[in-house]
Order: sequence, then structure tokens, then C-alpha cells
Amino acid sequence: MSPLGPLPPRPSANLLLIAPDDAQRREHEEQLAAEGFTVAAGDMGENITTRGLDLLALPTGTRLAIGREAVVEVTGLRNPCAQLDGFQQGLMAACLDRDDAGNLVRKAGVMGIVLAGGAVAPGDAITVLLPALPHRPLEPV
Repeated sequence: MSPLGPLPPRPSANLLLIAPDDAQRREHEEQLAAEGFTVAAGDMGENITTRGLDLLALPTGTRLAIGREAVVEVTGLRNPCAQLDGFQQGLMAACLDRDDAGNLVRKAGVMGIVLAGGAVAPGDAITVLLPALPHRPLEPV
């Protein structure tokens, strides 16, 4: 996880989270490397990089308790933007794909809002708090 220091409670501010070691993310990083891109933690503008958490599979409204105090609510899929091309030309397109049914797949992390502020440090535990059923899949925000 990238060190952020204290997260202020700001329900209107977006926070980008990326999970670099779930299977889809590893596959995406391998694809990016094969296409000549070099991407490390923090390079795509993420505020927090997680491990062992499949962020793209979480339902909308999931809350992530990070460290002792911080709580982030997952609001949707990050829609890759042209800012990625400012980092490395063509990276935006490389963060988009199609599934077997032809649906657009976004591979650039998820967005969230800070519900409760607090100090966040590398290695902090993340507790997943799922919303009430029925769960809604993440959509682009």
C-alpha cells in the first residue's frame, strides 16, 4: 500500500485503488510489459495499492476499513483517461479490453470516497465490509 499519511474525511473526493497482485492485475501487467510499458506502483495515479484483494470483483458500496481509522467506500470502476497517455503513450488503450461477449473491460483500478479519515501506512490491514444484498456490480465512474 502506498503511504498516504492521514486520509481526511471527504465524501466528495475520489480515491483510486489498484490491486497489483490479483490474477487479473498480474495478467494485465504482463500484457503491458509485452507491449513495452513499464508500470510500477503509483505510476497510474493510484492513491493506494493493495495486495491480495480482487478490487474489480467487489460490489458497489463495499467499504474498506484501512488501518485503525480510515474507511473508503468503493464507488465504481476507474475509467482510464488520457492522463495515462501523458505517463506513457498508448497506456490508456492498453488499460481497456473486451471480454468474450465483446463488453468493454476496464483494468485501471476502482474509485472510492473517504468516509472516515485516518493514518494509512504500508502493510496496514484492509477489512472488506460488503453492502447489504442485493449486490450491484461496479460500473464506470
